[in-house]
Amino acid sequence: MQPVTIGIAGWALPRADADLFPPSSFGSNLARYAAVFDAVEINSSFYRPHKPETYARWADNVPAGFRFAVKLPKSITHEKRLQDIEAELDQFATEAGALGDKLGWILVQTPPSLRFDPAAVAALFAGLGERFGTEPGDGKRGRLRLACEARHGSWFDDEATALLSKMDVIRVVADPPAGEPGPFVATSEDAAYVRLHGSPQIYRSVYEPERLAQVAAWLRPRGDQALVIFDNTMSGTQVRQAAQLRQMLTSSPDIAP
Repeated sequence: MQPVTIGIAGWALPRADADLFPPSSFGSNLARYAAVFDAVEINSSFYRPHKPETYARWADNVPAGFRFAVKLPKSITHEKRLQDIEAELDQFATEAGALGDKLGWILVQTPPSLRFDPAAVAALFAGLGERFGTEPGDGKRGRLRLACEARHGSWFDDEATALLSKMDVIRVVADPPAGEPGPFVATSEDAAYVRLHGSPQIYRSVYEPERLAQVAAWLRPRGDQALVIFDNTMSGTQVRQAAQLRQMLTSSPDIAP
């Protein structure tokens, strides 16, 4: 089984971790980052659009096999709340589609106040599938995956779970979860998307080795269909912790999930 994919939210390189990356003469910060990690999560797309040329340039800065996870714009999820979003989806597809086959995941994060609406949710993921050519259930490594980090409890009932499963949407494991999500039930048997925001203090907390070992044990059987992103970027430890988790995943398991 291939290893779990590990990355960071963004490719800022902490000065304290400079020794883990090639020197600045190697190229851009993204190129240096991609020499160490196999994936990165782009959150800036949530706040503002990026030109197709920008995405294309990013794709050119990373090697074959590197993949981007791109967060869906808040104009779709938070402002229009999944209603009348055809134009916004078209724009996003034109922009992020410039990543080509290096686009690995589209991350949909909904606000804590947004209740599950089956018609709207089905239309959203069908619309993304049509624009990006996702094929639910084909089981091919490297294909684009859709992931959802919902934060209202209604997104975790049986109806929501069944719909996300049918549409092959990965339910994100978020630590800590925001809003009032319900009990976690996986919606994909062969894939996982884990976002480690830092707990208990979001973005700032450092994960203890014991907690990372638990995460590693949960991820290990999922192999190359699992992505874990360290989003505790204000802690300054995200790079070291990602490297620590990777080391744990390549060693023998010692803590049960």
